[in-house]
Amino acid sequence: MIDFATARTTMVDCQVRPSDVTKYPIIEALLAIPREEFVPEQRKAVAYSGAHLDLGAGRVLLDARTFAKMLEAANIQPDEMVLDLGCGLGYSSAIIAHMAEAVICVEENGELAAEATNILAANSVDNAVVITAPLTEGAPKHGPYDVIITEGAVEDIPDALLSQIKEGGRIVTIVVQGNRGDCMVGFKHGDQIDWRRSFAATAPVLAGFEKKPKFKFN
Repeated sequence: MIDFATARTTMVDCQVRPSDVTKYPIIEALLAIPREEFVPEQRKAVAYSGAHLDLGAGRVLLDARTFAKMLEAANIQPDEMVLDLGCGLGYSSAIIAHMAEAVICVEENGELAAEATNILAANSVDNAVVITAPLTEGAPKHGPYDVIITEGAVEDIPDALLSQIKEGGRIVTIVVQGNRGDCMVGFKHGDQIDWRRSFAATAPVLAGFEKKPKFKFN
């Protein structure tokens, strides 16, 4: 039988801390939230592995190192509202909810969204709300947001999503170009997003965030 509490501590000590993740709220949340509860039953045994976990429906649970470093870059504060895009079964949202005032979780797959709602409730996460909607639309009626974070990579980001960031707020995402991927943090100033590279990372591209093809005339 797997000792998940020990596995959780090992994940933090061997995957997260050595990756220069030092903020106490992140470490505390990772130790408090049972990751194994937010993966399919057949994946529980590998819930704490150092790889992205397939959740089905084109969604993955980001590996702990990548996710923790994204949170470090996001610098979420206790009084902030966060939009979590592609929440899958809700693990990322549970972690963020532990750190923020509230989190709006968007998942476009209805089955995943319904299960995420149930798992979050079962784990007494009462400041996270799951919405079933296209990821590219975000959740404008609940915004604007202090932070937007994506649980997967992007090649392109719709302006309609960027417009949901508060003035002075930020978006944290993994931007892939060909074989290269980087976690990027975008700070909103007026109508502009000031992008800064945080660290090298890669993940599957979320549906709808693929680079749009350009038409060529012969």
